[in-house]
Amino acid sequence: MDEPHAEGSQGQPPTQSPAKAPPLLEPGDYAQYMLHARGEISFVLKNLLERAAEITLFFDEGKELLPTTLIAVDSDRILLDFGASMETNRKALAAQKLFCVTALDKVRIQFVLRGLTQTTYQGRPAFSAGYPTDVLRLQRREFFRLTMPITRPLKCQIPIAESESGNNFVIDVNVVDISGGGLAIALPEGIAFDPNREFADCRIELPEVGLLTATLKVCNQFEITVRSGSRVRRAGCQFVGLPGPMLTLVQRYIIKVERERKARESGII
Repeated sequence: MDEPHAEGSQGQPPTQSPAKAPPLLEPGDYAQYMLHARGEISFVLKNLLERAAEITLFFDEGKELLPTTLIAVDSDRILLDFGASMETNRKALAAQKLFCVTALDKVRIQFVLRGLTQTTYQGRPAFSAGYPTDVLRLQRREFFRLTMPITRPLKCQIPIAESESGNNFVIDVNVVDISGGGLAIALPEGIAFDPNREFADCRIELPEVGLLTATLKVCNQFEITVRSGSRVRRAGCQFVGLPGPMLTLVQRYIIKVERERKARESGII
């Protein structure tokens, strides 16, 4: 059997106490955070592989759990490490439905596997499974927030509709930081960014990643002192109902910028 492409580390199965296992969430309560596109699911799985993220498998109606990690991801299947207990491994192989729960950068990830088969990978026993049909990626306030480099600022195009004058126009504002939950912008003069005001169809071109389109809701305004000593105004905004594909673009961009930053710090580029 051909071995899938491996992109992450392949250590021993992580140990995890059942008491610390995260509770299962009901996917129907978080429909807006479900990913269905094959490309998005593949991106999530490969990130879990690269980061060697712990994954807890729940089965037998939640009575059994098995801690594991992804060891390979192919175009149509995934491989997971065997657990330490052969009896638990046997029960997992007999299960028809397994709930997988993990997290990346404090973002909860959950998906279902419809059965496992036993295989070998690099001479070791492993679980093989088909791709999940959808993945729950739960947006949290603890999203990693990327501060934008001064040398490579992002521009956000915000459509403005003034009800009093009837004027419609688009303004460009600098993005100060961005995360999967929202962003902060430098406030322009003469435009009201009052808390709870929403701006639809805002656009940000994420270099080498894609075009982000989102509705922004103003959460707050604040002032900061910059190095020159002057005071500048900022607005913190959250994404409203951000679709899964758009969230994926944001996360791809953040990962890309962070990798480039670490490469520069290490002298690679």
